Parts: sequence; structure tokens; C-alpha cells
Amino acid sequence: MTIPDDGETVGLFEPLMVSEGAPARAGLNDLALELAEKSAAFRSGLPSSVSEALADLVRAMNCYYSNLIEGHDTHPIDIERAMQGDYCADPKKRNLQLEAKAHVAVQKWIDEDGMTEQPTAPTSIIELHRRFCELLPPELLFVENPKTGEKIPVVPGELRTRYVEVGRHVAISPGAVPRFLERMHKAYSLPGRIEPILAAACAHHRLLWVHPFLDGNGRVARLMSYAMLRRTLDTRGLWSVARGLAREEAAYKEHLASCDGPRRGDRDGRGTMSEAALASFAGFFLRTCIDQVEFMESLMRPDRLRDRILIWAEEEIRAGALPPKSDTVLKAVLYQGQIERGEVESILGTSDRTARRVTSALLEAGALSSTSTRAPLKLAFPAKYAGRWMPGLFPDRGE
Repeated sequence: MTIPDDGETVGLFEPLMVSEGAPARAGLNDLALELAEKSAAFRSGLPSSVSEALADLVRAMNCYYSNLIEGHDTHPIDIERAMQGDYCADPKKRNLQLEAKAHVAVQKWIDEDGMTEQPTAPTSIIELHRRFCELLPPELLFVENPKTGEKIPVVPGELRTRYVEVGRHVAISPGAVPRFLERMHKAYSLPGRIEPILAAACAHHRLLWVHPFLDGNGRVARLMSYAMLRRTLDTRGLWSVARGLAREEAAYKEHLASCDGPRRGDRDGRGTMSEAALASFAGFFLRTCIDQVEFMESLMRPDRLRDRILIWAEEEIRAGALPPKSDTVLKAVLYQGQIERGEVESILGTSDRTARRVTSALLEAGALSSTSTRAPLKLAFPAKYAGRWMPGLFPDRGE
């Protein structure tokens, strides 16, 4: 099959970065440095055992909010159930659970350094799409032509071979996609401290503008930006911009649409597209990142987090859902980061049998985790307790 190529030059989506001489650049530099400093402070303030548990929950949160932007509402509790193989009987809800599970799997692949090339490399972008789409149920692997009603299959990891329109944006011809992706990768392979952070914001829009796939572009763009920030800032997956973008969805989409526009006169950069609009989006994106780091830091303040978890444990003990002294074990884990199983008996001052019963109850409840019967006990952050332990992370059911 011959793929249509209208011969567009890559100058069509310049500028790819906000130039050093742009009026907004100094402010963007300040935002990038502020983000780097706050992200590093948050990361360094968490014990490694807590960081690992939090990263698992953030994957579900990131997935929830990224899918919500696409109009798919799968609550993190249902995402967590899907990760354990527990699916809803309703086929539509089950398909959305599978979609969420696919998103979490891709982010886990990113978090475990599975992406060997830079996130903006065409091979990385294609791999993100392939890994996400190959796990989707068949019912979600097609797009419908709004004019003809034709159902067009979406092939995992395949660049589009058709023309597309997204709202008022007419994307480049399919044959032009590879050279535009190559140009993106070259433009965003930047050294230094500030440039790579700013690149994560700018690349986000430019990838959506190219629209390399028939479907899944929004999720791929957010995963790419997540991977760029993770690599540049060493975020450890402890926060995600997706929550902020979803909470400001109207502004997010308005900024993206504005970035599609042409240059606005002689003072609006030197490219074909508006540098001022790109700078405005970059500022919005970076401020959203900072807001999310601050939000996560406020939730994870040790004294407040301990209080919320221990109050929950006391209530569970009174209700008979946890055995007495469960809160004592939780308190030890919260202060020490992790404890050996053999320590529980001395911490409680009880028999080995009672210690095992308390340990088993906390593991079964999902409050603690352990990789094996001999491995240390660590704090877990199950989605079902997030409303109590980490209020505001995502909506309670029915909100």
C-alpha cells in the first residue's frame, strides 16, 4: 500500500522549543528550576520502602486521570482489582478495566527502566503505543470515521496510514509522520538542567500535533512526558502531571488548541506556529507539575500520614476488622520504614502465634506488603484506603 505523503517540511511545526530570546523564557526557566528543586526535595524526604509503595499507587492514579481525560472513568479501586485479575461482569466496564491495566503495565515498564532509548525517540514513541494497544480488548482497537461510519482497526505500534482531523486541526499527511518524529527527537535531545524539563512540556503538544497514530495519541503523549520528567528529574514515579491536567481539563485542551495556531505577527518568534502559545502552554504544564509535587508532598508529610493511618487502624480494631495491637505494628513500620517479621513478637510483647495472626491480618487487609514469607514487612498504599490515608488523591466513588 502506498502511504500518502504531501511533502510537508518540518518547518511546519517550528518552533519546537521556546527560544532563549522569547519574552516568556526567563519565567519558564524559573518554573523549571522550581520544579527541579521541589521534586528533588520531595523524593529525598521519603524512605525508599515508602517510595516503592507510593509509586505503585501513583501508577493507578496516573492511569485513572489519563483515561479520564479521554472520557473513560475507571476508578483506581477497579484498576487495582483488575491488576489482581478481578474483573467486572459488565463487558463495557471489564473492557475499561483491561484498558486501565494496559496503561499501568506500560508505566511500570517505564518505571523499571524498560525504555532503553530516549522517550522522544521514534522507536520509544512507537513502543509506548504498541505496549499499550496490544493489551487492549478488540472492542477498543478501532476508530470510527465520523463521516462514513466506517470502523477502522488500530494496529498496535503502527503509525497511521490515513489522513486525520482532530477537531479543527488537520494533521500532516501520514507519509510525513516519520520525518516529523525524527525532527522532534533531534530537537528534544538536549543537555543541561533546564532545557530537558522545558522540552517535556513542548514535546507534549508537538507530538499531539503530529498525531502519529489513528488512536491513543493522548495517552502516548502523557506517557512520553511522564518518561521525560522521570528521566530528567529522577521522579521515581512519585508524582504525575496527569492528575493536574485532568483537574484542569478545559484549560489543558484550550492551551493545546491554541498551540495549533499560526505565528501572530513579527514579535511571535521565528517559526510557522505561535511561539507565544507554546510558551503559554509550557508555563501551564510546568505550574501544573509544581502543583502536583506540592500536593503529593502535603499528603506524605510523615506526622500527618502517620496520624491518618493510625486513626484508621484504631477504627478498624474497634470494628473488629483488625486484631488488637495491629496499630502498634503499623506505627513501627511507619517510623522505621520496614520491619522484619521476627520483630513483630517483641514489638507487641506477645506470643509468636499472636504476632503471626496480627501480621497475617495486616497483609490480608493490604495495609502491609511483603515479597515473600521471609521478606521484611513494608507499608502498602492500596487504592481502597486512599480516601482515608491520602484524601484528595482521587475522587471517592460516586463523586
